[in-house]
Amino acid sequence: MLDEVLVVDDGSDDDSARVAEETAGVTLLRQPENGGKTKALAAGIAAARNPLIMLVDGDLVGLTAADITRLAVPVRSGRADISISLRGNAPRLWHWIGLDYISGERVFPRSLLPPLAALHGLPPFGFEVYLNARLVAQKARIAVVPWPDVKSPLKSDKRGVLAGIRADIAMLRDMFRTVAPWRLVRQILAMRRLRVRGD
Repeated sequence: MLDEVLVVDDGSDDDSARVAEETAGVTLLRQPENGGKTKALAAGIAAARNPLIMLVDGDLVGLTAADITRLAVPVRSGRADISISLRGNAPRLWHWIGLDYISGERVFPRSLLPPLAALHGLPPFGFEVYLNARLVAQKARIAVVPWPDVKSPLKSDKRGVLAGIRADIAMLRDMFRTVAPWRLVRQILAMRRLRVRGD
């Protein structure tokens, strides 16, 4: 199912780069310094050789090969233009509306993206809402794929309570710098209308 696996090391201080380097079939891309999520994604997308792109956050717990396949199928089969995960521990509100609009796990054709130079002007956590705006403008068919057994650790669990709160605030600030808060609400409503079956 996957033609290539790229891991972007964005100046990490754990063993993830070493593990990636020692894993067969994985290409490791090292960023010279931590430039934030958007720059890391741009580097990975630029290096990818295939027309379909799959993005997966590196800190997920419980992820299986079956989850990866389920995320890819709606786009590979032509039922959707993009698929987005809905993880088991996503906020209850996201489950209630049936959409995690800032999910980091997505499959989409490269053609949905703007020129990569445009990504370099985005804030570190502006990528998802920026891409969402393009999805809405292009009326892309969005498949939401439930991942009930997959979890993304809270920032407070990874960094401690105060550092986690600061990181969450920084992420919200980046999102609001990319798309105004009132436009985010409209974006979410529009994305819900564009949903197609993900299973």
